[in-house]
Amino acid sequence: MNIALIPARAGSKRIPSKNITILNGEPLISHTIRSALKSNIFSEVIVSTDSQEIGTIAKAYGAKVPLLRPSKFATDSSSDIEWVQHAISTMVENPLESIETVAILRPTSPLRSSNSILNALGLLKANKWADSVRAMEVTYKHPGKMWVLDKDNKARPYLDQIVGSIPTYNRPTQTLQKLWIQNASLEIVKLKALIRTNSISGNTVLGFEMPGFEGFDLNNMQDLEYLEYLILKYPELLK
Repeated sequence: MNIALIPARAGSKRIPSKNITILNGEPLISHTIRSALKSNIFSEVIVSTDSQEIGTIAKAYGAKVPLLRPSKFATDSSSDIEWVQHAISTMVENPLESIETVAILRPTSPLRSSNSILNALGLLKANKWADSVRAMEVTYKHPGKMWVLDKDNKARPYLDQIVGSIPTYNRPTQTLQKLWIQNASLEIVKLKALIRTNSISGNTVLGFEMPGFEGFDLNNMQDLEYLEYLILKYPELLK
């Protein structure tokens, strides 16, 4: 069996009530609930929230909210493993020994499709060595071009440079090593690995390239405006 956990705490400074802000006529969280249910691979789709309002909305769209998340696991500094362990130990209806994987699907990535969830799970199951699979995308903000400034704004390279070669900060970006950055749209971890390592990623992570705009992550009002533009231009993104 596979279960999906959707985190949706109430606190949000940059977009008030972010997880239930209206997008295309529906609460933001509804789009993630819908993609999880549409994938038809989860025995349970559970929302972990500290808000009664969010819980009520989540239930209306078909998710389970057995109880509210304690406030101590819903702060700005709370780690993911804390609320995940709380959800697994208190909210899951099926016996834990029957559960193979746990998917973490964040509401702030409403463009993630059910097909991508299916493909990511299939990839994880096909690669027995992996503890988890995580959505990633190529990054063009290369750490070889990053700097650290001291109190006088004196700059030093963030990465150590090899003596005698052209430093990375003086090279064309396209000549540098291709690097990937995780995005928040999808994480699936084998439950046994989660328990063994006390981590939502385990020890070995498999990268999954999220197609198109599906890895889009909503963090601020500018993101929301751009997201609304994308949906207006490409309405199929939410189908």
